[in-house]
Amino acid sequence: MPPVLELKGITKRFPGVLANDHIDLTLNEGEILALLGENGAGKSTLMNILYGLYQPDEGEVFIRGEKITIHSPIDAIRAGIGMVHQHFMLIPVFTVTENIMLGAESVRMGDFLDRPAAAARIREISSRYGLEVDPNAYVRDLPVGVQQRVEIIKLLYREANILIFDEPTAVLTPQEADELFVIMRELARQGKSIIFITHKLREVLDVADRIMVIRRGAVVGETVPAQADRQTLAAMMVGREVRLEVEKRIARAGDVVLEVHDLVVTDAQKQITVDGVSFDVRAGEILGVAGVQGNGQTELVEAVTGLRQPVSGSIRLLGQDVTRATPREIIELGTAHVPEDRQRDGLVLSFPVAENIVLCTYYKPPFARGVQLQREIIYETANRLIADFDIRTPSASTTVGSLSGGNQQKVIIAREFSRPIHLLVASQPTRGLDVGSIEYIHQRIVQKRDEGCAVLLVSPELDEVMELSDRIAVMYRGKIVAIVPAESATKSYIGLLMAGVSPEQAGAPQEGERIVESTF
Repeated sequence: MPPVLELKGITKRFPGVLANDHIDLTLNEGEILALLGENGAGKSTLMNILYGLYQPDEGEVFIRGEKITIHSPIDAIRAGIGMVHQHFMLIPVFTVTENIMLGAESVRMGDFLDRPAAAARIREISSRYGLEVDPNAYVRDLPVGVQQRVEIIKLLYREANILIFDEPTAVLTPQEADELFVIMRELARQGKSIIFITHKLREVLDVADRIMVIRRGAVVGETVPAQADRQTLAAMMVGREVRLEVEKRIARAGDVVLEVHDLVVTDAQKQITVDGVSFDVRAGEILGVAGVQGNGQTELVEAVTGLRQPVSGSIRLLGQDVTRATPREIIELGTAHVPEDRQRDGLVLSFPVAENIVLCTYYKPPFARGVQLQREIIYETANRLIADFDIRTPSASTTVGSLSGGNQQKVIIAREFSRPIHLLVASQPTRGLDVGSIEYIHQRIVQKRDEGCAVLLVSPELDEVMELSDRIAVMYRGKIVAIVPAESATKSYIGLLMAGVSPEQAGAPQEGERIVESTF
């Protein structure tokens, strides 16, 4: 019997980049294939070709032995291919049924939507695959994990047999991630075939039947979980040995650098997203903020860095009131910021890499003399940082908007970590990066802490927060529900707090229970 899916010799070129280099891939019925690769390796390009968003320059696609041409996502869906995106494609004010039937509407009496028939089919799919969901619930009222189930049902409703999961645990609590893996295994058991894209090696080893590794556009190896471990997979991904555990000594916390008191912040719709938050961060410590994305972390960071004006409360930096300060005033006081949205808040996409690297300091010596930019010095500095931070760009004069997302993130990291600072506000600092870069950035964050810098780390990756932090603040629906010492925190306890369980209901972490998995 031929494979469910076969890609032969897929090649895709962009200006100056060979994104996919004669890639062969097979996927069998009922199999979970993990696709691993460092940032810029070509995973997304390959999946975009399979889903009809790009056209290959060379190569062929076969479904059950039959050659097909995929011009668009519509062609992919008709061929039984579906994708669960990292960021869900749902309409909050629609019900589950309305979201699922959108674009594949059932009608009766000519022009009327047949919602009961669609809801009945959704219930049947839910029951068959263990995807518990209420067809009549509004998406805005559903937890993130249940919203993801809606996305999966959307594909099954359209009779997809090949499911692509793109970083599916990025917005889930640990408990929700475990539930997703149960669902994935059940889908595979019932004959669905899954391509699972992730950078978390532990997840690959837990859920995959087979693992394929791509490096710099080419397949460098395949293995199975029984014959692999995180160390060997990491080495395959980046072509060298990688230290997976974060090494750090006990923090020696000093004076308070950042003090936030009773802070209230609203979003663009004037809804309260940060609700009476208070905490401090001391020199020489890392305070990690844990929480599922969308619980006020974004607005909190924007308020601390001057990008959003608080409604009330106070923010003090090195003893100075910066509640209403501008971003430049906060930067001038020695703050570095790695923003969550790199393209909106961290880069000028039309500027070259070199100019983005000096965005915070371009008006100061040695980069400026009066009103005149010292371009030679700017480019010398940029070339040094490009090498130090492994930024993969044709040159320092390449526009930053043409780089991959992970390399854009490296430009920001290089800029913010290469100047003297007192406070580092890092929001998802390793987002979109490969294991080698994550290793390097984790070491640099700890190095900044050991140099006496106060670090406010915000990440939806619980493993990352637990590995790096000295104290952990858990946010849920705009409030900090608890601040706990990292050495006594457990993954299950923090996961319950992230899901909205009160500290009293979650119970104290049990001694000896603390198990921190690597971020990878």
